Amino acid sequence: MTPPRKLIVNADDLGYTPATNDGILHAYQHGIVTSASLMVLPAAAREAVQRAAEIGFTDLGLHLDLGEWTRRNGEWIALYDVVDPADAGAVATECERQLARFQELTGRNPTHLDSHQHVHRHEPACSIALAIAERLSIPLRHFSPQVTYRGDFYGQSGRGEAAPELLTEAALLDILRDVRRDEQDSAVEIGCHPGWDPDLETMYCRERLREVEVLCSPTLKESITALAFQLIGFSAIAPRATGDESS
Repeated sequence: MTPPRKLIVNADDLGYTPATNDGILHAYQHGIVTSASLMVLPAAAREAVQRAAEIGFTDLGLHLDLGEWTRRNGEWIALYDVVDPADAGAVATECERQLARFQELTGRNPTHLDSHQHVHRHEPACSIALAIAERLSIPLRHFSPQVTYRGDFYGQSGRGEAAPELLTEAALLDILRDVRRDEQDSAVEIGCHPGWDPDLETMYCRERLREVEVLCSPTLKESITALAFQLIGFSAIAPRATGDESS
């Protein structure tokens, strides 16, 4: 019998808003979410950590936030900038500041590292994030041989066009069937963005509510098990992160 392949279902944007926290924590308690990536700059970040700890949800990574962009009239425009993403010095300083803030809020290192809107896939953030991940011995999304990332469970195209057909239980299971066929040994991370904030100022809003519904489908866990996947969190891959911030 083929052993089950490890599956991480990671919710991005924990800490974004209180209602986003609500959706993510609900999907952890009643669905298949196994870990989350924390934005440490918003006011709701501290509440997110406190509420997660109350329900035993401690598998948290750092969601580096350098800014957010949205699509309007066929062009990408900035909703906000934290720092200039092209300024290597400013990016390095900001990433270290956010790591320190994560450690302050949680009392430990992150279990994994990624970034808002995948900004770490481009330089100079890429090299900076790689160095942090190596120093902490944690996986960095897109760059870790331990974890294969799949971002297919997303209700928009790369140009911000609505794609509701991608936010169904069947579509999610099709992703997993495709993963099984590639015969890799690494764990699989399915990225998701559940949330209950209908007024979120972002291009990805109503889709978050639909994600909560799908991730909490009462038949989904059984279907995942039938496809020979075992749900785990990032802490199973990066055990050092369960220690305190000085580790």
